[in-house]
Amino acid sequence: MAQALASGFDEGVIHQVAGRLIARYGEAETDRIGRGVRQVAERWWSEDGDAEAFAAFCEEHFLVDPAEIAATFARVQTILEQVDGHLYEVRRELTAPIDLDLGPIRPIDHLFAELDLAAHVDADLFRTKVAFLVLLNFPLYTLDEQIEQGGAWERETWARARMADRFAQRVPAGVLQQATKVLVATERYVGSYNIRLDRLVDEAGKRPFPEGLRLISHWGLRDELASYYAEPSPEGLAKQRLILRVMERIVRQEIPAAVIDNPDLLWNPVTSEVRSVDPGAEADAGLATREDDRRYAHLLEIFRAMREIDPYCPAEPTYIRRRFERDRQMPEPEVEALLFSVLDSPEVRQAGELIARRLGRPLEPFDLWYAGFKARGSYTEDQLDALVRPRWPSIEAFQEGLPGLLKSLGFSAQRAAWLAERIVVDPARGAGHAMQALRREDKAHLRTRIPAEGGMDYKGYNVAMHELGHNVEQVFSLNGVDHWWLSGVPNTACTEAFAFVFQARDLELLGLRGKANGAPRGDSALATLWNTYEIAGVSLVDMRVWRWLYAHPEATPADLREAVLAIAREVWNRHFAPVFGLRDSDLLAIYSHMIAYGLYLPDYAIGHVIAFQIADRLFSGDFGEEVERITSQGRLTPDAWMRGAVGGPISAEALLSASRAALAAG
Repeated sequence: MAQALASGFDEGVIHQVAGRLIARYGEAETDRIGRGVRQVAERWWSEDGDAEAFAAFCEEHFLVDPAEIAATFARVQTILEQVDGHLYEVRRELTAPIDLDLGPIRPIDHLFAELDLAAHVDADLFRTKVAFLVLLNFPLYTLDEQIEQGGAWERETWARARMADRFAQRVPAGVLQQATKVLVATERYVGSYNIRLDRLVDEAGKRPFPEGLRLISHWGLRDELASYYAEPSPEGLAKQRLILRVMERIVRQEIPAAVIDNPDLLWNPVTSEVRSVDPGAEADAGLATREDDRRYAHLLEIFRAMREIDPYCPAEPTYIRRRFERDRQMPEPEVEALLFSVLDSPEVRQAGELIARRLGRPLEPFDLWYAGFKARGSYTEDQLDALVRPRWPSIEAFQEGLPGLLKSLGFSAQRAAWLAERIVVDPARGAGHAMQALRREDKAHLRTRIPAEGGMDYKGYNVAMHELGHNVEQVFSLNGVDHWWLSGVPNTACTEAFAFVFQARDLELLGLRGKANGAPRGDSALATLWNTYEIAGVSLVDMRVWRWLYAHPEATPADLREAVLAIAREVWNRHFAPVFGLRDSDLLAIYSHMIAYGLYLPDYAIGHVIAFQIADRLFSGDFGEEVERITSQGRLTPDAWMRGAVGGPISAEALLSASRAALAAG
């Protein structure tokens, strides 16, 4: 592991420099001076100068005049909005051929995707000592301080705190560049992991899936499996069981490497037999050779890249702590307790019993994605595709339709047009995602799959509605805040909440149900409960895998594979076996997020809880105005943001209460 380039200053140097400043500016500045000098000293490297240079910098750049402090804050804010924003746009262009369905990916595209110009910005801000000036004059607050004191802060105090947060870590550009390289390689692996369901063979030797069905793991496989709840049948159940076997082969790394995204081979995932589509081809036993442990090798590479960053983050010296305390702004135990409040609730067990009654059979592992509580469960995929395709035959059509969609959701015609002007629709190569803008002159990007032939299908539309929720939040939380340093929301879970709210209204906008006039109730509440239950379990696996990685830093990919499977089974047996009535499933390890986006998954569970809490507020007033009001609070702590949004902290009680009522009503 790399080592931080510590200055080696002892306490005597820090006290001496602080004492000189206090003597010059008076005892009234003692707290500011002591904190600022220490913040600089903790991040000062030997290459920045000796103790004399450190003292000279502090004496020259400590600010006392409030007007000068305010002007400095404003100048840093203006400059970094432009720097960050433009470099983010460059990054978006560098990765466009990888992220978007723009034709073949060329070798040069992979090389450009590994280029991250922004990795050098903070290093240069420290080298030029801009970062040190900020740290000397603006306090860094711990998460505990922000939670305890933030409720009484004025907006500019919050903005100044967020500016200081920017320089809490000092990581060498080369370390960040290597992390980017590793992350891009893993995203490439995940983004190209397609399974040809049309080439699957069942035990009777038949091919049950239609020609051309090619789905990305895990997203597409999960959604295809869920689609068969619309019209339960023996054939649909058989397909679900076959997809389950595919997923199990993937997480166990038992999938034959040759069948991944290969239209020339037939594969029986039950027996793992592989043969050519060409009946005249000679048998080749080598085709059944399993994929090596690439899935887990990629995760290990990410872990190692994050460990290289650890020494430069004294306040959060592990990736786990950075993800929870810095990125999520919620302590890990608090998040885990929230997950347990759903996983171990009696409402979940009762919901499982209800699902089994509705299905007329015992639950099976893939019933994690039971869709019968959702309104879409009343319609087949073909029915939904038939409604979607004529409306949005192309990317251009969906772009043109954005103002109408937004107006139907509840935004005024003027606000709908204003939002649509700030959102660009792109053709996703993967499952789809949203990209924010970082400066107000730029636009947010909505990525979803729309095939060049045939138009958008329901899966693409459903994803698009999810991403539209992200984009609307992103536009308001950038263009609607009073200070750029407060742009955004407290964490990913908060933006996921809006994505879930928008996504849940997809059928309404297709005219398949009346306009929503309240928070989810009845089956809708149970659908949210079951979704939260499922993703909470997956989140626990993600969290425990990272704990295992830190406890076993010398692990091999094979070691990690076995650990992930053991952890998935352990979480299953503790929280799912009592509901499903079967043990030792490792299905919870299927999520691709766990491989490419470590510790992202808890945000989905928190997002479901938040979405349910804010739904009452959104639907009790003017939907568009309430969305704008809540998102324009900006990047406070989640607790302060939620109190501003709904008057209380993050809690699953609203979801559990509505679920109890739904279960009692039968």
